Amino acid sequence: MSEASVAERDDEAGATPIWQASSNGGASRQALELIAQIVEAIELTPIVAVRSFDRSGRVRFWNQSCCQLYEITTEEALGQPLTALLQPADSADEHAVAVEQVWQTGKPSPARDWQVRTRSGRLLWIYSSMFPVYRGGTLHQVFCMDIDVTARKQEETALQSVSVNFRQLFHKSSDAILLIRDERIADLNPAALALFDCAGAQQQMLGRTLIELSPLRQNGGGLSAEAMPAALEQAHAQDNWRFDWRFVSAQGRLFWTEVLLTSVKIDHEKLFYAIIRDISARKNAEQRLFLAAQVFENSRDAILLTDREQTIIAVNQAYAEVTGHPASEIVGQPLARHRAGIEDAVRFAHLWQELLANGHWQGEITALRRDGVRYPGWMSLTAIRDGSGETCNYMAILSDISERKRSEENTRHLAEHDFLTDLPNRVLLLDRLSLALTAARRKQTMLAVMFLDLDRFKNINDTLGHHIGDLLLKEVALRLVKCVRGADTVSRQGGDEFVLLLSDIGGIDQAAHVATSILSAIAQVYLLEQHQLHVSTSIGISIYPDDGQDIDTLVRNADLAMYHAKESGRNCFQFFNADMNERIVERVAFENALRGALAEQQFKLVFQHEIDIASGQAVAAEALIRWCHPQLGELAPDRFLDVAEQCGLMIPIGNWVLQQACQQARRWQQQGTPLVVAVNLSLAQLGHRHLIASVRTALDMAELAPQWLELEVTETSIMQLGHGALETLRALRALGVCLTIDDFGTGYTRLSQLKDYPLNKLKIDCSFTAGIDSEPRHASVIGTIIGMAHSLHLRVVAEGVETAGQLEFLREQGCDQYQGYYAAAPSPVPALPNGDGAAGLA
Repeated sequence: MSEASVAERDDEAGATPIWQASSNGGASRQALELIAQIVEAIELTPIVAVRSFDRSGRVRFWNQSCCQLYEITTEEALGQPLTALLQPADSADEHAVAVEQVWQTGKPSPARDWQVRTRSGRLLWIYSSMFPVYRGGTLHQVFCMDIDVTARKQEETALQSVSVNFRQLFHKSSDAILLIRDERIADLNPAALALFDCAGAQQQMLGRTLIELSPLRQNGGGLSAEAMPAALEQAHAQDNWRFDWRFVSAQGRLFWTEVLLTSVKIDHEKLFYAIIRDISARKNAEQRLFLAAQVFENSRDAILLTDREQTIIAVNQAYAEVTGHPASEIVGQPLARHRAGIEDAVRFAHLWQELLANGHWQGEITALRRDGVRYPGWMSLTAIRDGSGETCNYMAILSDISERKRSEENTRHLAEHDFLTDLPNRVLLLDRLSLALTAARRKQTMLAVMFLDLDRFKNINDTLGHHIGDLLLKEVALRLVKCVRGADTVSRQGGDEFVLLLSDIGGIDQAAHVATSILSAIAQVYLLEQHQLHVSTSIGISIYPDDGQDIDTLVRNADLAMYHAKESGRNCFQFFNADMNERIVERVAFENALRGALAEQQFKLVFQHEIDIASGQAVAAEALIRWCHPQLGELAPDRFLDVAEQCGLMIPIGNWVLQQACQQARRWQQQGTPLVVAVNLSLAQLGHRHLIASVRTALDMAELAPQWLELEVTETSIMQLGHGALETLRALRALGVCLTIDDFGTGYTRLSQLKDYPLNKLKIDCSFTAGIDSEPRHASVIGTIIGMAHSLHLRVVAEGVETAGQLEFLREQGCDQYQGYYAAAPSPVPALPNGDGAAGLA
């Protein structure tokens, strides 16, 4: 009990009524003690919330139930203005009058419902009574006893709403609603009176049966007197029964309806609600469609009919023959699902919008037969309207125009293609070049025009005849097509001249690469009948936008560059721009030298140790490739690996590194200094389908156990290959090799993503290690990476360690291993560390 209430109990006195006791006599004291006992009894009651307030409106008593109901503690409530805690949500004036009346009369207020808003904004309904308490003959406080009736109020409101809504539905529904008691109409709504032509004459309908409102026989010939009781029984058995029925109005009008009978029980009495909808218009439309079906069934064009909801209701025999879909398969299906065979759903939606807007549409479509064969068609769509102008059906007429299109396509193909090689001719080339130029201007990309002329082709025609010359041109055309992408164009201009269009190229290097491939392909031996020919070609290249902004200029400059190639000795390519040509010549020379580097054993491996920080001992050595170029000297990987990637040499170079590294690891074991060898995998290797076989071959050739091989992949490679990388890594892990994610921190991989990958180690990129001394943020990132990696059970290697301070920081952060020049520089035969972190002699 609150401190205030105890004080009240100690000094309150009054007359015989406990709310109006005087201070003279034992009866007063007994009354006050009784009040105190009551207050103590109800303070913890879970049902009644008891509170009191004085004349100033401040709270003097607040029991535990008040705390729970109003979500305000006793400490928060006592001494506070009641209006700051609770406010009447409505009838505020009425509530104020009731309170004031208690203070004025000194008598309890009758209990009633009030809606109040708490300090937190909650709305509650309470059943509350107020009674006065006197002290020394003076009215001192007003006690309130509150019961939460919010749930009851909500239920009452809901029931009232349901009742009101049902009556509104009953009276305002556009469908006729009848209440059937003992098979006779007990009540009906205005829509029912209107439907049966009895508006304003409700007594004319009450007491009648549905059979009395029906014709003798229904449309199928059955007696109404037999069919209606059966329908009532079905409704009673299944709660609901829907069926079509014909009625007769009071004026003798025969009309079709859809009837929904619903069985209900009220006070153990079986009743039915009948919802009746006039469907005469629909029935008439169905009749017209039936009659129309007899006419269109023999049409040679495929015809499809739907209802107003676009559900297919009929197709003729020609439709089944054209589309392959019999009526039994598609009737009753939504037209949107079948789309009359139109394959493109977006196109179908667009033309259907035009139909809805204009009432008709016709045009050419691409359709799909039931067997999956596409065919061109001509379709007409028409909206059929009833007498009131409302759409009641849709009709589609479809014709197969495959033969006509084949004829048109053949004519067009002959006009746009070379008759000998079937390549695009000059007309089609100019059209495609125009489109490509427009796209290049919009995207601000590059394209290339290549002009090819066979070297000394005239001699072949003159010596071997035009027949052999034609066979040679056909074979050249086939080889050219294989050298370009599907989006590019190879055309024959006439004689032995060809023009290639390379659209949307990434740079001039790509054009040079294609030209090199073409030179190689054309130079292969030709076996034409009994003749063996060796042919070469000269190629001129112009680039948009540097060498021309329009078609004529680009073709002319490519032609001019081709003549320069002829003058340069034939069997070569020449760029129109001299500076560009010089760069490409240098690049091609570098690429050709790279191709010969493997065969001539110009590569070598150097190794850099991975040092265990705790022991200072070498635990692994990373293999790093070097190219001993005959003219340029020893080249680091960043000088040539990009070129190797672009010209498709990464796979053979990567396989060579794998094999050499495994063999070196085996030699270390034989020398008594076993080390794990680490090899970097490129993106091309990781995505290659023969990677697992290549790794297994390298291990077998070296007779090296898989656990002595560590394969490193970068974040970027994993992200680009997605799920394919995950499958490949799992296969490698199943092989038994160790897997490491390299250069971590340079990509966008989150450490949480790594839990899905079967990794063993993580290498922190050297850019973070280099910033340990100068960039506090890098030091913080390293500590975070190490902690999270260890939580994923990954060993951590820090790359690029060059100072003792960096190594000490990594030791403090719990890093497992490190690499860098602080241990030793990469070398062909790396020295073994002496145990203190610095390199020693092997």
